[in-house]
Amino acid sequence: MTLRIERPYGKGGSRIRLSGELRSDRVGDVRAEIDRSEPGLTLDLDEVDLVDIAAVRFLNACELQGLQVANCSPYIREWMLQERLREENSTMS
Repeated sequence: MTLRIERPYGKGGSRIRLSGELRSDRVGDVRAEIDRSEPGLTLDLDEVDLVDIAAVRFLNACELQGLQVANCSPYIREWMLQERLREENSTMS
């Protein structure tokens, strides 16, 4: 499975919808789409079914930069939280 990147048009501001597998080899493609976007961007992960650690770190970085990461599955959200906590603990030691 690959990653599909879509920009649906309509109300609700700037949105990028991702479908499929978000892995390290596609993070650059998503970053390029983000760079072409206006402020207030939302990444919609409703149809993302698989991520790797690079993608989780990328999503955390996106949130730190003020992007909204929406509709991600509970396992992705939990992994993002665990990775953030791990990074915070490693910087405190």
